[in-house]
Amino acid sequence: MEKGLIIAIDGPAASGKSTTAQLLAKKLGYLYIDTGAMYRACALKAKKLGIDINDEESIRNLLDFIDIQIENDNSKNRILLDGEDVSEDIRADDISSLASAISAIPAVRYKMVELQRKMGEKGSVILDGRDIGTFVFPDAEVKFFLTASPEIRAKRRWLELQQKGIDKDFSEVLADLVKRDNNDSQRALAPLKKAEDAIEIDTSNMTIEEQTETLYKIILSKLEEECKCS
Repeated sequence: MEKGLIIAIDGPAASGKSTTAQLLAKKLGYLYIDTGAMYRACALKAKKLGIDINDEESIRNLLDFIDIQIENDNSKNRILLDGEDVSEDIRADDISSLASAISAIPAVRYKMVELQRKMGEKGSVILDGRDIGTFVFPDAEVKFFLTASPEIRAKRRWLELQQKGIDKDFSEVLADLVKRDNNDSQRALAPLKKAEDAIEIDTSNMTIEEQTETLYKIILSKLEEECKCS
């Protein structure tokens, strides 16, 4: 059986990366590796242990015994932290901020990247994050960079929170998102940026279905090229 493609989808928070990646994985029969969830799991572990995110030595020690697994259950990922399903817990608003901070710690990124590369080495995978096409898999056959205006992305995040029954002021959501963008793009190791060979797609005026279909057509074209060359 021929090795499938490694597909990298990068972009800032709330640009539609995760949902699009999941839908594409289902359409293609690929494995979806939720890299952001891995950092969130790290942040949740630190929180449970009462470790301050700024305490890098304790964070490094945490990595020696953390166990993160990603399982596919009926086309939906389950995130297991030390054997416990934390798929919902890691989506808490405070964990989002902690995950951005913990991902800036070099030891954390190296550990997660090591796991991600091992998961994706056989191909037929879709990974989304902020440094997949630039750092994790710089040789990925297909790279996308999804973006949208901060206001549009903040509105998406605000609506998500509303649906979960979390009443948070829109201006606060926007401020948090802008702060996270800055943290992700300014970190020293593997900052958020568009790979030179990535296809940039502005999702501001697209539904999830529209952006999924746009990426899907591009991927099919790439697969057809691969078939002709083989």
